[in-house]
Amino acid sequence: MHRLWMLFDPRQVMTGIAVALLTLALTIHFILLSTDRYNWLGDPDGGGLAVSTHQEAMPPARS
Repeated sequence: MHRLWMLFDPRQVMTGIAVALLTLALTIHFILLSTDRYNWLGDPDGGGLAVSTHQEAMPPARS
């Protein structure tokens, strides 16, 4: 294995892997955001983020 690292600089290999994984992650996230089903940021109707106004009381404490 050390002969492989004699051919390639480990810092460049790790930097290349990190850049490739970041590019892959951003690509997947932008593809998902472009769909109606998996867009978690916007409302499907285009009204922005929904805010829930329904609140329930806490259950009674056990003794």
